[in-house]
Amino acid sequence: VGFLTTAAGVRLPGPINYSGTMFTDIPGGFSAIKTLDQWALIQIFAFVGLLELLVMKEIINTAHPGDFRNDFLDFGWEEWDEETKIQKRAIELNNGRAAMMGILGLMMHEQLGGSIPLVGEM
Repeated sequence: VGFLTTAAGVRLPGPINYSGTMFTDIPGGFSAIKTLDQWALIQIFAFVGLLELLVMKEIINTAHPGDFRNDFLDFGWEEWDEETKIQKRAIELNNGRAAMMGILGLMMHEQLGGSIPLVGEM
């Protein structure tokens, strides 16, 4: 969704840094990485690292790997029977695979150039 939003030209208002670079000056896709300075990239990686270390903690010794419930986001998982849990895991796994294929397709088209319906020129 973020890729399509920036491809549509939607940006936050105002400057992205103290030197006056506006959000509208940052292109979408891979070319955005080239326009960011070193400190912006360090800040992005530090934030992702902080999330990995402190927020998205895996619960050890549970029935399945990837259990990231943290007592804040628990939508009644324990109330479902085992068959429903297996079905929900399969649905989530398939949705994740579909999302990965979709973003990889968009990234590939961006590198190749051309036009994509709903996105336009890349």
